[in-house]
Amino acid sequence: MNGFIQRHAASVMGILNGFDRLRLRGTKRLLANRGGMMSFLWQERVLLKHFKDYALAATDRIRQATEGIAKAAGQTIRYLASSSRSKKDFVREIAETKSVQEGLICILRCVEPCWSYEIHRNREKKEIELQGGRRKCLHYYHYYRHPEMGLLHVRLQTWFPFSVHVCVNGREWLARQMDTAGIGYRQRDNGFVEIADLVGAEALMDRQRQTDWPTLLDGLVAGVNPAETELFRKTPVPYYWSVDQSEWASDVMFTSPEALAALYPRLIRHGMQNLGSLDVMRFLGRKVPAHNGRYGTFKGEVVTDLKERPEGIRIKHRVDRNSIKMYDKQGSVLRVETTLNDARVLKVYRPKEGDPQGPKEWRYLRKGVADLHRRAHVSQAANDRYLASLASVEETRALLRAHGLIRKVQKTHRYVLTKEGTQAITALLAARAADTAKLITAA
Repeated sequence: MNGFIQRHAASVMGILNGFDRLRLRGTKRLLANRGGMMSFLWQERVLLKHFKDYALAATDRIRQATEGIAKAAGQTIRYLASSSRSKKDFVREIAETKSVQEGLICILRCVEPCWSYEIHRNREKKEIELQGGRRKCLHYYHYYRHPEMGLLHVRLQTWFPFSVHVCVNGREWLARQMDTAGIGYRQRDNGFVEIADLVGAEALMDRQRQTDWPTLLDGLVAGVNPAETELFRKTPVPYYWSVDQSEWASDVMFTSPEALAALYPRLIRHGMQNLGSLDVMRFLGRKVPAHNGRYGTFKGEVVTDLKERPEGIRIKHRVDRNSIKMYDKQGSVLRVETTLNDARVLKVYRPKEGDPQGPKEWRYLRKGVADLHRRAHVSQAANDRYLASLASVEETRALLRAHGLIRKVQKTHRYVLTKEGTQAITALLAARAADTAKLITAA
């Protein structure tokens, strides 16, 4: 990465690395499989014939507790009938209208797919059975402006096994940290175009990786589900916290939008024309065969694509479920971002699970928050490799202008061919189209 920064040192203010979006999942592991659920019901002294009533009563307690939270905050729970509407945009509108700076913004409820249990009758055995499967149930979305982490939301499933999702944004979190530390900044959306103390900001981002995640996340759940303690008073079942998806971003902050706009088209062209499947695999930490053109035992999919958005053009490279992308953000920020959905294809040096004092070996990267620090490390390495490849992009514009082949259009960032440039291009295209015999004859 240093090569890219050094090459463009005159137009780059600095770089900020850290988590962008984190989607974490809380699972009650005992209840996540049929055997464990049966064990829990046995401890609770609940017969299968009473399971439906027992489960509905538990769901009703969560609903009543959620209604209590909304009433205490002077709010009503809003129902979203369509999943096509952006919850994020809807919530931001509410936050701006109500000028919510801290605390609960709103609670949304909607019916969405889930994994849960129900009772089925086995006609052959002439008995009832507990079966798990895909269903639909009511979910609550609690949106907060957290005093330390900024805007976040907690999604609570109201049916057994009461899975939870928590979405946080590392940049929102950093803004709150910088407010506390007294570091000045200019923020647009979830990015920063200027930071008074980049070294200090980077140190704050590093502190995020040292977070006691289970304690923090358990505290968030306690705030959105007061019924939790009552439901599991007799048989405590803690949440196991894992990472469903992580986005790790490297933001290169340019001195002006013009500086980035002049460079960005060539970076996009380089990504499409020069970066092949083996390059993408290497960026994302996958094993690359020694011989080019041979993929060894790899049977997955490598894809590169462009997408034009209102903000600009982004390029994305994907290896199966993991990806790395680049886009220009807020005009003057070049963002390279690694997204990990499948951690198991990567490695971490650790002892065997269940034997923390045992010998360490290179093992698959777990989804659990225990390996979140390693996830950050491999994501940063991916961004570093990608930015290093961009350092090879040549600056050809100044060279062509110096030879009088192109000229700048006044009051724009565009260049056009001069008369000499048109003649040179025409000659080059003609030579390219001619075969060897014609060229020898012409000589």
